[in-house]
Amino acid sequence: MFTPEMDTRTESSGFNGMTCFIIGAASGAALAWLFAPMSGRETRDYLASSARQARDQATSAASKAREFTEQGRDAAVQTVDEWKSKFDSTVAMGRQAFEQGKATMSRAMEEGRDAYERAKTPDGGRAQQG
Repeated sequence: MFTPEMDTRTESSGFNGMTCFIIGAASGAALAWLFAPMSGRETRDYLASSARQARDQATSAASKAREFTEQGRDAAVQTVDEWKSKFDSTVAMGRQAFEQGKATMSRAMEEGRDAYERAKTPDGGRAQQG
């Protein structure tokens, strides 16, 4: 049930809440103003100085990061060049070994063929030698 007394209490508690909020905000502002360590101008100067210092530090960090990146890239390029040189050298040695093996195999096959032909003849190839 709704009674006129309930309506008055609701309005009264709303008014009291708003009044408390305003009094609290004003008290807080007054205390902040009284106990502030610096004036407004000093605070703004301090914040601007801090912002400049932070900007300078960020610029310095970015510069160092760029330098480290360039050094890393240079080191990587140098390492790749060294490995490429070693790889090319190894491939060349492998080709040379393959060619030598191929030549050795060809000579061995020719000698084997010649030996077979000599062994096939009735005199064992002695007639050709003499």
